[in-house]
Amino acid sequence: MRTRILMLASAIGVAAPAQAWSGSHDDATVSIVHAVPNTPVDVYVNHHRLLNDFQPGTIAGPLKLERGTYTVSITAATAKNDHHPVIGPVKLTFRAHRNYSVVAHLTAKGAPTATLYRNSLARTGSGKGRLIVRHDAAAPAVDVRANGALLIKHLTNPHQAARVVPAKTYSVRVNLAGTSTTAIGPVDLKVKAHTDTIVYAWGSAAQHNLMVLVQRIPLRH
Repeated sequence: MRTRILMLASAIGVAAPAQAWSGSHDDATVSIVHAVPNTPVDVYVNHHRLLNDFQPGTIAGPLKLERGTYTVSITAATAKNDHHPVIGPVKLTFRAHRNYSVVAHLTAKGAPTATLYRNSLARTGSGKGRLIVRHDAAAPAVDVRANGALLIKHLTNPHQAARVVPAKTYSVRVNLAGTSTTAIGPVDLKVKAHTDTIVYAWGSAAQHNLMVLVQRIPLRH
């Protein structure tokens, strides 16, 4: 898939993927996250197909995009074009020298949608990393516990919460807000120093397929 991304990116004016944030060019860094269960899709950018048969639970990129506004549509994987998207078309604006994640996911009520998140990449202290939790599941509000301690309270779809924590491995559990009922986990999660560790809670409570997807982004120096 990486080769296909490079070829298609070139065709629509998207630069080659970068492995980390870089301030040396006048463009943005964008990752695309597929968090809709059981639904392979195609992703179109400016009406050109960028991703073909993009599978749930995967992340494409990061890609370098020239700053500006793009039209993004997500279709069934069997579609011939982007005329009948299942998500979008949406207009997304990317600013130079910034890092973004575009997430295809379900609303709290289970409808397919897309959310644009800006990844801050702000520095953390020595020996620390940033843990970010994004609620992108068809589920009610949740609490997040790490090693038994309440870390994030009453997080709702499609919001996020971030905490700077010591770099180590945590046992993370996602509970229904205000209860001891576990929706996801426990999951062992390694938070690396000087890294944004982004945890996506995704899937559907009604379909009993709630799960997590992890994205790691090195912080700028």
